[in-house]
Amino acid sequence: MIRVALVDDQTLVRSGIRGLLDLTDDIRVVAEAADGHEAARMLAAHAIDVLLLDARMPGRGGIDVLRDPSLTLPPTIILTTFDDAAALFDAMQAGARGFLLKDISLERLADGVRAVAAGGTLFRPALTERTRASFRRSQPEVETPPATLTPRETEILALMAGGLSNGEIAAHLGSSEGTVKNHVSSILAKLGVRDRVRAVLRGIELELI
Repeated sequence: MIRVALVDDQTLVRSGIRGLLDLTDDIRVVAEAADGHEAARMLAAHAIDVLLLDARMPGRGGIDVLRDPSLTLPPTIILTTFDDAAALFDAMQAGARGFLLKDISLERLADGVRAVAAGGTLFRPALTERTRASFRRSQPEVETPPATLTPRETEILALMAGGLSNGEIAAHLGSSEGTVKNHVSSILAKLGVRDRVRAVLRGIELELI
């Protein structure tokens, strides 16, 4: 069972998301909070596999929670009510593993929770041109040597951004999981990053995805 904690200042939103996830066989909301301050206390009291965190809440929003160095957060998906490029960018920079709109379908929500619980990321289809522009504006104006990925590595990087695990990527490509792991290691090395989230960020910066 995937144990989910849900943080949102709107009671109806929490009720709706909890009700949707209750329709699945393998995901349950086991803790809830109405703001970032409650979230800190909740996380200290419960074992959580995935955190669903509202991006913007009165007092202390989800981005503030992500940036708090005193908190050890489980894999976190940021929730928002609209396609907010600034929130997506800030969440990715702060360490979020995914980004979903609150009006999402049950299938997409459940698949997103499963993907992040399995170690994947979930940033597409929210990776819009506005997000890329926000990322580029945040970077210093220096010449950056382009990373050279093979076509297969570029394809795998895009699938990583879509939240697929190594096993799911292997099934999608008709390859072995070991081969995919080797490609992922090569991607990380070529992009000069240490994890999948930073690989996605770097891929956006270089307009590879």
